[in-house]
Amino acid sequence: MLVHQILKSKSDDGVVTIAPDISVAAAAELMSSRRIGAVIVSEDGKVPLGILSERDIVRELGRRGPGCLSELVRDMMTKELVTCVRDESATDVLSKMTEGRFRHMPVMEGDQMVGLISIGDVVKARLSELAMEKEALQGMIMGH
Repeated sequence: MLVHQILKSKSDDGVVTIAPDISVAAAAELMSSRRIGAVIVSEDGKVPLGILSERDIVRELGRRGPGCLSELVRDMMTKELVTCVRDESATDVLSKMTEGRFRHMPVMEGDQMVGLISIGDVVKARLSELAMEKEALQGMIMGH
């Protein structure tokens, strides 16, 4: 399965982005209200500058205490983004996520972000693929 197929299967809510000069507390509130694990940091909603995840916030809370919530997103975000493209395979994306120990990946077309996929999206797609393969094999064995 390819990334563009995974994007098609997702509800089209778009990618949740946040400006880099917003407080980390506001970003946490946004993630909580939207029930998401990460936000893309962007000035225009298309060019990603970084990503801020629940893990980033919790790690800093544990290390430095609640004062870090008043900092700006730009100071806590991960700036080195690992991205993928629409025609990349789900297996390749899953490998990148596993090796990098992260769960969200922007989908790029040139320098513009066209989507965001999570490890949950990739696993769901892979399970669907495996279920179809199983049904096809059962059909072949039973002569259908």
